[in-house]
Amino acid sequence: MNNSNNGQGLSVGESEIHFSGAESQGTDVSETKAISNDTESSEQTIRRVLSSYEIGYKLRQLRLRKKIALVDLGKHTGLSASMLSQLENGKLIPTLPTLARIAMVFEVGLEHFFAERRPRRTFVIVRAEERLKFPERPDSPVPGYFFEVLTYGTMDKSLSAYVAEFPKRTNREVREHAHEGSEFLHVIEGAVQIHCQAEDHVLRAGDSVYFDASEAHSYCGQSESPVARAIIITTPPRL
Repeated sequence: MNNSNNGQGLSVGESEIHFSGAESQGTDVSETKAISNDTESSEQTIRRVLSSYEIGYKLRQLRLRKKIALVDLGKHTGLSASMLSQLENGKLIPTLPTLARIAMVFEVGLEHFFAERRPRRTFVIVRAEERLKFPERPDSPVPGYFFEVLTYGTMDKSLSAYVAEFPKRTNREVREHAHEGSEFLHVIEGAVQIHCQAEDHVLRAGDSVYFDASEAHSYCGQSESPVARAIIITTPPRL
């Protein structure tokens, strides 16, 4: 990009690389054609590597913390507000001279833009076909329930979620268990009996229960058709 910026623009050697895929200034066309036969061109490689550092996001955060408008930042750096906006939005990749100008204004080193990447917030999708069904206990000849983990593959989660199936059982066929934290159960279909605090409670489709899971409790399916199914969510104890 050749930016005039009223005499304050970058020279050809300092031009930015467009993400739009348009031919960039200062790049030899014959070199681009030769590399394009491989997996990715040099421009694509630069785009892929630098975009992972989210330089535009970091630039915008610096500017907002200092409460500096794009126009004012342009006056300090010699870059147009339009170019700075495109840098923040990731439409342009800054060269080192450009980034150095910006870093000096905010009194940070270039390493600020390349050191720690912005942590991504957790977002994990679990497809239905990826889930596996497990018995309550692998050594139980007559499991009281079967469960599928809904949060499979999620690291550092603050809760665990399951879809459980409760075949019809008698009270003598189920065993109590307890664990730290809280538990929530919502019946989707059928009927489930929960034994907790020395009492039995029957929950049907649409019913829910929340309780301290450190209390011994057990589940007992009460219906054959449809087989009882429920969503169960457990959370760790409060600190």
